[in-house]
Amino acid sequence: MGLLIQGKWHDQWYNTEENKGHFKRSESQFRNWVTEDGSAGPSGIAGFKAEVGRYHLYVSHACPWANRAMIFRQLKGLEQVIDYSVVHWRMQDQGWTFEDGDGVIPDPINNAELLHQVYTAADSQYTGRVTVPILWDKQQQTIVSNESSEIIRMFNSAFNKAGANALDFYPLGLREQIDAINERVYSDINNGVYKCGFATSQDAYEASLSALFTSLDWLEEKLSSQRYLCGNQLTEADWRLFTTLVRFDSVYVGHFKCNLKRIADYPNLQAYLCDLYQHANVSETVNMDHIKKHYYISHTMINPSQVVPQGPFLDFSVKHGRDTM
Repeated sequence: MGLLIQGKWHDQWYNTEENKGHFKRSESQFRNWVTEDGSAGPSGIAGFKAEVGRYHLYVSHACPWANRAMIFRQLKGLEQVIDYSVVHWRMQDQGWTFEDGDGVIPDPINNAELLHQVYTAADSQYTGRVTVPILWDKQQQTIVSNESSEIIRMFNSAFNKAGANALDFYPLGLREQIDAINERVYSDINNGVYKCGFATSQDAYEASLSALFTSLDWLEEKLSSQRYLCGNQLTEADWRLFTTLVRFDSVYVGHFKCNLKRIADYPNLQAYLCDLYQHANVSETVNMDHIKKHYYISHTMINPSQVVPQGPFLDFSVKHGRDTM
């Protein structure tokens, strides 16, 4: 996991020493918004109107943040509106690449061989981490956004007159509740597993682990009496949690030392995970082969042998019973 400094690539890992062993995620820097009429969104500048075929999505099947974007592309019926490229699961000294491999879809827009070339195509002096997802504007030849939480909201609402369906996963009446859940889930769970896995001190690891499982216990209780996180309505909050849960037992339990419990040990969370996985077209966005190979082979500082465990063998297609709640 490297970064660009004034447009030059550096193979440089996160500096946890300055944070007493704690992993601190960098903020996304491209924060423009696609809107229905091209007006400015909550951040960034105007000029990005929702139009069929104008935008291109760069993703990794391994990455939970990119998985969010692919899920919303499916849920909102944007397959014919927004095309996409997929990087290789292996991320090493040059970061994400488009090297040949099963499931890789090359870059037809910038003809990049390395993902960091997409960033410098947008800003030749870019300084920062090279992450997915990326939403690219073919018309202005620049990055609209590299912030997944904002890309999924654009997909949710901006393209309703450009071919998307009318499903709304961020309804006005639930926004305060969704935002509150998102805040805790992001800090303790979505990013929490990384805080555990990338910690370089015992205290930092244990603090993050405690917060992670306290919040998983909280969700297990919440889901004992309601089908989804905001009651009986499926929302953005559920999909933001899903991409971490679906990777948890295969990767985070062992590789990131998040091993106090598995999701399989939580009856409500496990059934909830299966419920979401079986939602229309969602399973198509989950590539467990890419997920496991990426983490176990790319993170040599955690797994220097690069040996990928065969198990666990997970079946998310089993009956969950939550549709009767």
